[in-house]
Amino acid sequence: MDRLSLYLTLATGAVSVGALVILVLSLGYYNWPAIGGAAGVGFVAAWPLAYVISRRIKRKDPNFDHANESGLVPDPSKPEV
Repeated sequence: MDRLSLYLTLATGAVSVGALVILVLSLGYYNWPAIGGAAGVGFVAAWPLAYVISRRIKRKDPNFDHANESGLVPDPSKPEV
């Protein structure tokens, strides 16, 4: 599990839902199934998008140790640098 992606999910959710709803409205669909469908697709796509963005951020960070990545809770016996 990637903690950074959990934080990024809030931002990517707002952006993806907003962009898809604006797209649907700009195409002229002013009914609730189209708007709800766009919001649903954006909501479902939020976490995978956040995960991809998180992986890219960590891949480009020269100080991030990929071999030392732990789970949700950091190991207290290992000091952070």
